Amino acid sequence: MRVLAEEEEDMLPSTPGKVKIERAGAMTRQLHRCFASTGTMFLWALFLVAMTATYLSFHSFVDTSSRYFAASWGGLHWERQIRASASPRRPPGSAEGAGLSVLVTGAAGFVGTHCSLALRKRGDGVVGIDNFNKYYDPSLKKARRALLASHGVFVVEGDINDGRLLTKLFDVVPFTHVLHLAAQAGVRYAMENPASYVHSNIAGLVSLLEACKEADPQPAVVWASSSSVYGLNDAVPFSEAHRTDRPASLYAATKKAGEEITHTYNHIYGLSVTGLRFFTVYGPWGRPDMAYFSFTRNILQGKPITVYRGRDHVDLARDFTYIDDIVRGCLASLDTAGRSTGTGGRKRGPAPYRIFNLGNTAPVTVPTLVSILERYLRVNAKRNVVEMPGNGDVPFTHANISLAREQLGYKPTTSLEMGLKKFVRWYLSYYGYNRGTQAFNNL
Repeated sequence: MRVLAEEEEDMLPSTPGKVKIERAGAMTRQLHRCFASTGTMFLWALFLVAMTATYLSFHSFVDTSSRYFAASWGGLHWERQIRASASPRRPPGSAEGAGLSVLVTGAAGFVGTHCSLALRKRGDGVVGIDNFNKYYDPSLKKARRALLASHGVFVVEGDINDGRLLTKLFDVVPFTHVLHLAAQAGVRYAMENPASYVHSNIAGLVSLLEACKEADPQPAVVWASSSSVYGLNDAVPFSEAHRTDRPASLYAATKKAGEEITHTYNHIYGLSVTGLRFFTVYGPWGRPDMAYFSFTRNILQGKPITVYRGRDHVDLARDFTYIDDIVRGCLASLDTAGRSTGTGGRKRGPAPYRIFNLGNTAPVTVPTLVSILERYLRVNAKRNVVEMPGNGDVPFTHANISLAREQLGYKPTTSLEMGLKKFVRWYLSYYGYNRGTQAFNNL
């Protein structure tokens, strides 16, 4: 027992406070280890953060680089393609002269494709630019691009708001003319996406005019305005002398703004400018958002079509103009455009400024159009007739083409019946309808 007591006694502190001191030392050592461990963890955390940031930066760089290279413009091969496409191919001594070199914006669009093909067919040089947006099915635009490529027309995928791209194009090729057809189209869509109209129809136009003004030599500019600028005008037929300060839609307002902007660049910088007010263009390779196109699709699919009617049950009427007639007007405008007079952004003298109506000057009601489609398709439409909503549409359009006839030799020759027959034949073929069907054989 005594031995046990002595052992227990040895375990007790010989002086007061010894246990507290040893406990304090143990706690200090634990704290040191803790702080040492925390510092190590902090360093590891910094290391991981740095590695993560490096990875994300590298990933962003690779992603940005891939998007840049995917844009696929620039480089020697690209420049060779541009020059080859822009080179006129008219025979030596041709009565039409050496040929034009034309930059066509919106080249994969409806009017742009037809104009590009017509220019190339007669031996002019053509380079297209198009952003292939998704306003309607981009596959149709890509099919048009393939058609252009098969005729030796190169189309750059890019946006007219890209000043660097436009500058590069004018550096590579001294274009004699610009046919500006790129735009955000559609009256009703402006209520859903108004910003797209300002981006394309105003900002895009200014971007293009800036590039043209700085180019040496300055090209002559022919561009697509619209019959929509006549807005609430009720004097018929619509004349270039009529007032256009009461637009009925945002689309019309942007086109009217375009006319004022182009006039400014003509006045200050000496750009030769011709504005063309198109009247309801239709035909093969057309826009799916247009009534004649959507009517055809829905009639064939057995779906109802909506036919709008004006106040007091008056049928809407449009001056439907076939694409071939519009193309002839566009090419005549290019051929008769006077030269720009500016150099290095400075005006050296007055330059031409012109505006023309391009229409068929024979309005047809929408129900009549539907009846013609029914006859060619051999299918009765399921009509849903409703009053026209307040969405920016106007009840009628009718072009006075006297000025275009006098100065351009413009003379439309295609009736709506003949034009729709050509359109329906193209539609049935393009969308794979059997050639043995009654509708196809009827054409």
